Amino acid sequence: YIASCWNQDGDPVELLKIADKVSRFRQCLKENPTFLQEKVKTYFKDNPHRLTLSMSPEEDYHDKQAKMEAEKLEKKVNALSEEEKTQIFEKGLELIALQSKPQDTSCLPALKVSDIEPKIPFTVLETTLAADEIPVQYCAQPTNGVVYFRAVSSLNTLPEELKPYVPLFCNVITKMGCGALDYREQAQKIELKTGGMSVSPHIIPDDSHLDVYEQGVLFSSLCLDRNLPDMMHLWSEIFNNPRFEEEEHFRVLVKKTAQELSNGVPDCGHLYASIRASKNLTPSGELQEMFSGMDQVKLMKRIAEMSDIKPILRKLPRIKKYLLNSDNIRCSVNAAPQQLSEASKEVEKFIKGIARSKKERKPVRPHVIEISCLRDVSSVNKRLLAFAAFCPWEKPNLPLLAATAVVSALRCLQSQYQIYEKLVFTCFFLGQSNYSISFQTKVIHFTFFLFLIRDPNSLATLKTFEKAVEWARSGEFTQQDIDEAKLAVFAAVDAPIAPSDKGI
Repeated sequence: YIASCWNQDGDPVELLKIADKVSRFRQCLKENPTFLQEKVKTYFKDNPHRLTLSMSPEEDYHDKQAKMEAEKLEKKVNALSEEEKTQIFEKGLELIALQSKPQDTSCLPALKVSDIEPKIPFTVLETTLAADEIPVQYCAQPTNGVVYFRAVSSLNTLPEELKPYVPLFCNVITKMGCGALDYREQAQKIELKTGGMSVSPHIIPDDSHLDVYEQGVLFSSLCLDRNLPDMMHLWSEIFNNPRFEEEEHFRVLVKKTAQELSNGVPDCGHLYASIRASKNLTPSGELQEMFSGMDQVKLMKRIAEMSDIKPILRKLPRIKKYLLNSDNIRCSVNAAPQQLSEASKEVEKFIKGIARSKKERKPVRPHVIEISCLRDVSSVNKRLLAFAAFCPWEKPNLPLLAATAVVSALRCLQSQYQIYEKLVFTCFFLGQSNYSISFQTKVIHFTFFLFLIRDPNSLATLKTFEKAVEWARSGEFTQQDIDEAKLAVFAAVDAPIAPSDKGI
């Protein structure tokens, strides 16, 4: 920016006077509301000074390249003597023999199963009741002066007709303004006092029962310890006095969200297909499809195309009435030990300050639904196919099932079978380079996915997936395959945990 002007004998000091230029720009906008439009018209639309480049492919480019390569090769070969040709031929045979020889990998350093620490590190937690009934978890961690706050509000009492709009509510609640702050001032305050404030749907399946899960909304933020009162005040204003009057700004946020979701479909098609494939397997899978699957993409696109968006805007205060209160909420704080005392006071003040419904507070409990469908096949687009199924953990022969096929890593850690999750599917490629397998155990428990990208024959692929169980039962894998699968499991579940996520 400075160098280009300086090289043309410009004054670099003038370029550094940003405040003067901003003031001048604002004054020009005030005097002439179409100032920017006129500049665009002058320098872009009506500017006669331009350079047009056109490029066209050369049809016989590859033929010319091949001809040049052949001529070059012929010239090199003709320059060789018979003795040199024989020598090159013999070296080629030696190279082929060396490349075909199995390499000794035992000399390379490698991680072994015996190197894994058998004991799980224990995280010390302290749980108290704020305002005599709201559970708050405190975790002392070396956070280097940063305080991490999280809260979960239950969706158990939310009417079913409002649930599809929960992701939209989460996306806009911190961007619409609150209390005396409009959306611009709120954004400045969040950026100035915090490291970010986010709200997202929260779905946690039960580890013992397929049909039980917890549904809620997760509020998370972080800040320096000196800014903790300001951050908690912002949360109090968002909970108590959110502003839903800015219809035009709400329309902008809706269109932006819809555009981002639509643009993400080509790149994240396998994720959408996996979520859709597990929709009918478990109740949590159905809710996951509603909140973050193609159903949500279609809903947001439909809302963005509405000429009158007021009916959607009127749903937000209704959702707020069920979510932004202290009836069904719990909190957690991760901070340095010397910061926990001050953090507990601020959290206590926040909980006492947020509204409560007039009804008696009900205990938070999982949402239970019974279903009978066992598998589902989904096609998001012609390039990707997903297959999903689940394994019931009440079976007495769980270790055998885990050792031969598909085991959820998270469930294994909580039971006795920590070593089996990606056991045999790590070598299930069947000679096809475009086969890929992914296990989704963190989002949707009990469910494993097999997905294929750029599939020219979906029906044949489904048959191949169904044969996977028979292949696993045949036991055509080595001890090295098993050990590598064990290490792959622990590489994920035993990865280092940041202090901000300890105890969560």
